[in-house]
Amino acid sequence: MTDTRTPEAVVDGGHREHVPTIVVGAGQAGLATAYFLGRSGHRCAVLHADARVGDQWRRRYDSLRLNTPARYDRLPGISWALGPWEFPTGAQMGDLLESYAASHGMDVRHRTTVRRVERAGDGFLVTTGHGVIEADSVVVATGGEHHPHTPEVGRALDPGIRQLHSSDYHRPGQLLPGPVLVVGAGQSGADIALELARAGHETWLSGKPRGEISVDIESRKARTGFPVLWFLWNRVITTRWPWGRTMQREIRTSGAPLVRVKLADLVAAGVRHVEARTTGTQDGKPVLDDGTVLDVANVVWCTGYRQDFSFIHPPVTREDGWPRDVGGVLPELPGLYFCGLLFQRGFYSMLVGGAGRDAGYIARRVVEDNRRRTRAAG
Repeated sequence: MTDTRTPEAVVDGGHREHVPTIVVGAGQAGLATAYFLGRSGHRCAVLHADARVGDQWRRRYDSLRLNTPARYDRLPGISWALGPWEFPTGAQMGDLLESYAASHGMDVRHRTTVRRVERAGDGFLVTTGHGVIEADSVVVATGGEHHPHTPEVGRALDPGIRQLHSSDYHRPGQLLPGPVLVVGAGQSGADIALELARAGHETWLSGKPRGEISVDIESRKARTGFPVLWFLWNRVITTRWPWGRTMQREIRTSGAPLVRVKLADLVAAGVRHVEARTTGTQDGKPVLDDGTVLDVANVVWCTGYRQDFSFIHPPVTREDGWPRDVGGVLPELPGLYFCGLLFQRGFYSMLVGGAGRDAGYIARRVVEDNRRRTRAAG
């Protein structure tokens, strides 16, 4: 069974608990790392802030579906109860992760917010909302969708305009009657704009997409092409090669191409797409950088998330906010690792079915590095 203890329950008589490895985050990357560590006989605990494993997926918009079919969404040690060419919903993904943690008896600590990870001797102190845990190693698997980014221009909009970040959007019924501006033409922006237009809202979509995959991912043609794409994502578009490192920078800066919803789908549904960015206000109304003023009742900000690793001490990030890691390993701070970073070692790192590959690599490094330090100390 999944461990549902809070930190108060694991502190005995005032003695600080010691866990060989702490995994921060119970998403697919964190749980897959815990799976591989468990298979190696290496004890770890997974800390996350939610009440249930998988809640980060359940909070997404109701219509969300993965861009890869179930046969390419496998995690190590568990199988989908779906057909191989079914596309899982966010809710189904959340339930799968919950079942994954329970079926492998993972030590998952719910409602445990990690406030600080700091170097202490040869190990780390992990400060949570309830206490401190000592660890030899820490794997940060928090992902990139914890700190929603909303542009400052939103503060100057008329208070009568309903504003939602995509992280708070679930369904069209949340919005006021009338026109909607969706800001950000990435995958979530395209999904939500299409849904709102089909729900009867006059819908504007502001922003330039980063290209698109031309094939319909649910078509018979896509079934033929997926093995080729999977090979490219796993073996070619990786940080081993110059083009992979270039794409990593581009995706981390500007986002990934459209996959499920295409520009043609938006046009067919009546979405008014403009590449101009939303940059200002006039009389409380949003203004695009081409001077267009939009009289809308709602704004949905699909403007992504910001990275925040400021809880790690000493600091481990570059000027762009990303860790100074090499494939998830931080040479300058032995014992600290990352898993689940955007395009961590390849395009596959951003896919559910790619989590196991990165997690297996990081788990092996954790075990090997701990053995090496033990031998050196002995």
